[in-house]
Amino acid sequence: TAFQIIWRRSPGIRHVIRETLRINLKRQQQHMNKVYEKDGYILRLARKEDAEEYYENNFQPFDPETARLTGSRTDFTHDEVVGFLKKCIDDKDRYDFLIFSPQGKIIGESVLNEIDRELRKANFRIAVFHPQDCGRGIGSWAMKSTLDFAFRELKLHRVELDVFSFNPRAIRAYEKAGFRREGILRDAVKDGDKYGDDILMAILEEEWE
Repeated sequence: TAFQIIWRRSPGIRHVIRETLRINLKRQQQHMNKVYEKDGYILRLARKEDAEEYYENNFQPFDPETARLTGSRTDFTHDEVVGFLKKCIDDKDRYDFLIFSPQGKIIGESVLNEIDRELRKANFRIAVFHPQDCGRGIGSWAMKSTLDFAFRELKLHRVELDVFSFNPRAIRAYEKAGFRREGILRDAVKDGDKYGDDILMAILEEEWE
């Protein structure tokens, strides 16, 4: 093919391609080794060997209140959860951070997904799986660490999310972190028998401290 001819006859191009691949691989390895710590809590990217514990600690069953606030189900099978996390780890357009307690248990996640590298934007979501781990500032710390990764490491321009109107604590945390409301999808979700709004929020790189 024409590409093969150019490849054989152009050592300069071969060098540029190899160097680009080397830099990208090194950057990916640096990302995988990224670890944040606070008061014994650890935030790091998920690994495939985390999948079993991820399921055992958090999805037998999934906390009903967490499900309500995130629009999730409460019943997940082992294969669903383990398979999903492993698939996420292989997805190059997302970064799934896990939150570990001082005792080494997985208690939450902080995720950048749907990454658009041309527009330099991503979706964000976070969950602390158990009520007893909420209200300690761990979610806010994990969110800020993930945003720091998004803007400083990935060089993103925009991070966006949506949150339900019946989750005021999360809304306050997002606003405190610098997210701004951009729109409201009125009566777009259900909370039991009542309707709720889906609030759209985002933060831009120049708004991140």
